[in-house]
Amino acid sequence: MMTKINTSAYVPTELAIENIGENRLKISAYPFEAGFGITLAHPLRRLLYASTVGFAPTSVKIDGVAHEFDSIRGMFEDVANFIINLKAIRFKIKNDSPKVVVNYSFKGQKEIKGADLINEEVDIVTPEIHLATINEDAEINFEVVIERGIGYVPSEIIREHASDGFIVLDAFFTPVKKAMYDIENILIEDNPDYEKVVFTIETDGQISPIDAFKHSLKAMYEQMRVFNNVLDASIGVQDSDAGKFAILLQNISELNLSARSFNSLEKAQMKYVAEIALLSDSELKGLKNLGKKSFDEIKAVMEEIGFPVGSLSSEDAEFLIKKVSELKAK
Repeated sequence: MMTKINTSAYVPTELAIENIGENRLKISAYPFEAGFGITLAHPLRRLLYASTVGFAPTSVKIDGVAHEFDSIRGMFEDVANFIINLKAIRFKIKNDSPKVVVNYSFKGQKEIKGADLINEEVDIVTPEIHLATINEDAEINFEVVIERGIGYVPSEIIREHASDGFIVLDAFFTPVKKAMYDIENILIEDNPDYEKVVFTIETDGQISPIDAFKHSLKAMYEQMRVFNNVLDASIGVQDSDAGKFAILLQNISELNLSARSFNSLEKAQMKYVAEIALLSDSELKGLKNLGKKSFDEIKAVMEEIGFPVGSLSSEDAEFLIKKVSELKAK
């Protein structure tokens, strides 16, 4: 039988998602050309650990304690062990704040666990983890700074913005406990060399495994966006303008807005990010069914990508109107 010569790589079509336990997930995708599976799986695994947003205590202030080698009257653990236990507790900020300072006070005989730290500002996804044991004569008052972040941040960096009197901590933000992949061979059209990628993902509960995987995919797309200049050449954007306007010529779904904000823009028949940038503040505010929360969110996102609402020059606006018109005509 004559060997078929391919002119393009096989595009995977099959995807399976399976919950295999609490905060554990298996994702399978296939068939990949030989060698393509690991090419995609390895960076995604790295991004699962490095780019998934989580929460961690970054500093703590304990009444009557000067440093981490101190001790507290009536507490079984010394401060160093208290801090080790605190770092093991997995917090979750309940609102959208990037940082909260939480105050705690305990008095009398008690075993303090993660569950005892739940309040209106933070939740605890590891409620059974032990923090400290105090006796009937003890009283402990402390403040914990909880921050949102990615990856691992050493205490030396956190010290740069810590408040006076606080003991800084190494921060392990990533909520991904395990991210593994296997590459299996799969038979396609009598060819046994195609590949199946099987991810196994486990998180600590701060985020679901499927959301962690979505975030890693988003991070990969964002990192590759720098190469959009190459793609933009195919839609008629000049090289000098491609870099400048690459994000504006993408679909508004790339902004990862909340469903409410996205739906309001879609109902206004907006498809491209440029159409938002072309609006003035009053025009954006005047969109039907766009509430204040959505207005603030869209404004913040546009500022984040470097194109605040109403900031385009007349020359840039003219260019983008033309490009959006060309894209919609296709």
